[in-house]
Amino acid sequence: MKISFLNQQEKYKISHSTKELIKKCAAAAIEYMHFRSDVEISVMLTDNEGIRTLNSLHRGIDRPTDVLSFPMYEYDENGEIIEDYAEFNEMGELCLGDIVISVERAYEQAEEYGHSPEREIGFLTVHSMLHLFGYDHMTPEEEKEMFGYQSEILSSIGLERQPSNAKTQQEGNI
Repeated sequence: MKISFLNQQEKYKISHSTKELIKKCAAAAIEYMHFRSDVEISVMLTDNEGIRTLNSLHRGIDRPTDVLSFPMYEYDENGEIIEDYAEFNEMGELCLGDIVISVERAYEQAEEYGHSPEREIGFLTVHSMLHLFGYDHMTPEEEKEMFGYQSEILSSIGLERQPSNAKTQQEGNI
């Protein structure tokens, strides 16, 4: 797995440990979902204004969100990658897609939900990875399945939600 990072915000310092956390979460999602590990992922870290611009451009929603996912391939009706639509890098790795995280929004949500920014960034990474794998939460059934996977993946790496949180997080604004 190869992850490239682009930091497009200046409000929060992006440490080596933050990048390692994102890598750990992406790897955990790949392993849990039994997805091929020879993938390339691009992660852009931005602020609320940067993600608002992208949200408006790509989704027609002119407001900030926490994370956006841009898969680089399509699935057939059997859930198999359609190779004709897939891109591969020079190492033969599947270009899985792009993840855009608003670090500013992650910090806001962490405070709102009473957990660490690391937990929130981990959650957003796993959530986005599941979107890259083709999951969505547009119906109650899809939401139950996707959020169940999220919870299990985060628990597997010690990033589960603490039961002491007063608010219930409406996880995912994608």
